[in-house]
Amino acid sequence: MQHAKDDLQTRWWNLEAALVERWGKKPDLEAILFLIGIQEFGDIRPKFSKEQKQDLMHVAICSLFAQSGYYELDGVDEDGWPHFKQLKALPVMTMPEQENFMKDHILLYFDRMGFGNIGDTGQKTSS
Repeated sequence: MQHAKDDLQTRWWNLEAALVERWGKKPDLEAILFLIGIQEFGDIRPKFSKEQKQDLMHVAICSLFAQSGYYELDGVDEDGWPHFKQLKALPVMTMPEQENFMKDHILLYFDRMGFGNIGDTGQKTSS
């Protein structure tokens, strides 16, 4: 199981490096969730209220876990905010497991969005 953790960590470092290259500084997990929330909301505003920032992070989390069937988009309200329906309970995990679960879904999201080559662990494969 250590190899899987090492691979996750390597892919996470690759994502962090790509984000640093794109924005000039390393974002923390909250900032990454905020960015995903804005992407999913689809409305870039000069300023979001504290409540809207929390809502954006919630949108991000639901969008991330929708990739694995835990949530699905239930609709969009009149203000353009997406609403999700939970389809199944999230697994019970320790804090480190929760963080890795979140990171894995973030990596999947960025990979599906075509952002950089974050899945590249630097290992050569023969053709």
